[in-house]
Amino acid sequence: MENKEFSKQLEKRTKNFAISIIKLSVELPFTSEGKVIKNQLTKSGTSIGANYREANRSRSKADFKNKIKICESEASETVYWLEIIDSLQWLETDKIELIINEASELVAIFTSIGKKLNL
Repeated sequence: MENKEFSKQLEKRTKNFAISIIKLSVELPFTSEGKVIKNQLTKSGTSIGANYREANRSRSKADFKNKIKICESEASETVYWLEIIDSLQWLETDKIELIINEASELVAIFTSIGKKLNL
């Protein structure tokens, strides 16, 4: 797969991920604690795709690398909040498991991209 095609598919994948995060956040409890976690999860989960899109339009390799590292960090944070939600049993495990898996895959993808930039 060419880099352009890969980039296009990953942009679409991260956008779909953001949508699934928003849909999941709507189901979180409407308590003060739920609101805090909902806000954190939504911010980190939606910023992955936004930062990846910015990376693809970066002006330099250094800017691209920086944005990719932000994507990796935000994806990792998203996994953290999803694990908290799962541990609190706020949602059914099978419902949240798929999204945790996708977030973990995004962490791995952005980690891999970042490592290739260090060559």
